[in-house]
Amino acid sequence: MKTMMRKTIMSGLVATALMLSCTNLDEELFDSVTADNFFKTQEEFIAALGQAYSSLGGLGNHSNLWSIQEISSDELVITTKGGDWYDGGVLIQLHQHTFSPSNGFFNNAWGFLYGGVNTCNRLIFQFEQLLSSTDPTTVDLANKTISELRALRALWYYWLLDAYGNVPLVTDFTATGAPANNANFAAGRTAVYNFVESELLDVLDDLPTEKTSTTYGRMTRWAAQAILTKLYLNAEVYTGTPQWNKVITAADDIIDNGGFSLEGLYADNFAIENSGSRENIFVYPYDKVFAQGFNWPMMTLHYASQGVYRFTMQPWNGYAVVEEFYNSYVDPVANPGPQGPVWKGLCPDVDENGIPDDTGTLDERLSNFIVGPQFNPDGSRAIDPAAEPFDPDGPPLTFTPENNEIFPDGWRQGGARIGKYEFEVGGTNNMSNDFVIFRLADILLAKAEALWRLNNADPEALTLVNQIRDRAGVDPFTSLDADKLLAERGREMFAEMTRRQDLIRFGKWSDAWWEKPASPDPKYRVFPIPQIQIDANANLTQNPGY
Repeated sequence: MKTMMRKTIMSGLVATALMLSCTNLDEELFDSVTADNFFKTQEEFIAALGQAYSSLGGLGNHSNLWSIQEISSDELVITTKGGDWYDGGVLIQLHQHTFSPSNGFFNNAWGFLYGGVNTCNRLIFQFEQLLSSTDPTTVDLANKTISELRALRALWYYWLLDAYGNVPLVTDFTATGAPANNANFAAGRTAVYNFVESELLDVLDDLPTEKTSTTYGRMTRWAAQAILTKLYLNAEVYTGTPQWNKVITAADDIIDNGGFSLEGLYADNFAIENSGSRENIFVYPYDKVFAQGFNWPMMTLHYASQGVYRFTMQPWNGYAVVEEFYNSYVDPVANPGPQGPVWKGLCPDVDENGIPDDTGTLDERLSNFIVGPQFNPDGSRAIDPAAEPFDPDGPPLTFTPENNEIFPDGWRQGGARIGKYEFEVGGTNNMSNDFVIFRLADILLAKAEALWRLNNADPEALTLVNQIRDRAGVDPFTSLDADKLLAERGREMFAEMTRRQDLIRFGKWSDAWWEKPASPDPKYRVFPIPQIQIDANANLTQNPGY
C-alpha cells in the first residue's frame, strides 16, 4: 500500500531539499509559475506534494521533535556512560527539567517544524497560481491540493503550539521580513490554537475519505479529525477553556465513519511491514533505501546488539526506559526474574533462557521493550567487553530494567530498550517501518477521557478503556479514575509523542521521577524559543520565565 507514497516522497526529495529555517522568508518565489507551464496532470500534483510530506522524515531522528518530547517525560532517559552521551549536559537538562533556550535540541525541532510550514506555504502559493486557469480540471485539482496542504500545515502548527506555545503564524510565502509572535503568551498561544482549528474545519469536507494506496500516508479527513481530537483534548492547557464535547464529536467521526479497527495484535501496528494495519490513521512511510531517517535501533540498542541483529552498523547505546515506567506494565513482585531476550519482554514469566512458564497475566504491550540476556543468532551470548566496571552483570549483554544513575557512570547495559517497532535482522541504520503519527487506540482513549471528564461514572468511557486492555490481554478495569486513565494512556501510547502532553494535562508534569526532582516552575510546560532564533530575529518574544 505504501508504494505510491514512497514514490510521492521520492519525487519530492528529488524536487527540493528539506528547508529548516522559520525566519528565512527570502526564498525563490517561482514567479514564472503560470497555469500554462505548471502542473497539468494528477501525477504532477502528487509529485509536488511529495516535497511537503518528505519534510516529515525528521520524526524518527535523534535530537529532533520526538527526542525533546520523550526525553523530557518519565518514559525515556539517556544516561551519561563514562565518556559517552554527556553531550554538554543537554540530555540531562531535558530529563531533569533544567533546560534553557540554548539547548540545541530545541533549535533542531524548531527548524524541523518551520521547515515543514515553509514547504507547505511555498506549495500553496504555487498551486494558488493555477486557480485562474480556464481548465476546470486543473482548478479542481489545485483546490483539493491546497486543502490537503492546509491540513498538513495545520499539523505542523499543532506540534508547534504544543511544544513552544506562542509561535509566529507565517502563512504568506511572499511575505518579507522577520516574523513576530504575540508579546502576550496566552493570547499568542490561543491565536495559534484558533488557526489550527479553523484551518482544519475549513478543509475537512474537501479531504479524501477513502483508504487506498494513493491516499496512504497523506492527509485524509480522518487524519485531520485526529489532529482535531488531540487539539481539543489539550484545549484547556492551550487556551484555558476545555473542549471535551468537541473531542467526542471529532473522535466519533473517525470511530463511526473511518473504517478503522484495533489490530488483533498490538505489535502488528509497528511491524517492519505495517502498511496493512487497520488501526493506523496517519503514518510517515519510511524506507531504508528511498525514505531514510528512522534510526531507532541505532539510538537505543547497545554496541554489542550489532551482532544480535546482524546490523550493518553499530548502535549508539543511548535511549533507555525509565524503570518506574517499565514497571507500570509488570508487577516486579509477582513476576520477578529476567526477561527473555527472544521475547523482547513479551513474557514477564520466563526462565533464564527466555522460556515462558505459562503463569501470570501478560500485557502484550510489553513488546514495547527489549530486556534481559541478549543472544547472537548462533545462540551464543552477546558480549560487552567494556562492561566492567560500569555494569554489575559483567561482559554478557543483559539489559536490566534498572538504571543506576544518570551521571557520570550510568550502566552501559542499564534500562530496558525501545522495542516498539520491529527491528530487521540484517538491517541497516535506517528502518522501513512506517512511523505511526495517529492511530485508533489513541482516539478511543481520547474519547474515553473526554466522557470521563464530563461524567466520572460514564459507562462508555469504561468500555472504551477496557477495549484497549482486552487487546493487551490484561484484566478489565471495574472503574476509572485519573491515575488509571493516565497510566493506561502511558502503557498504550509509549514513545508516540503523547506522554509529555498527557502528564501536563493530568497535572503530573511537575512531579518528581527517577533522577528528576519536582519542577513546579510553570515555564517548563512549554519549551523555550531557541536562543539562536531570538538572536536572529528581534521580533520574537521569548516564552515567560526563560
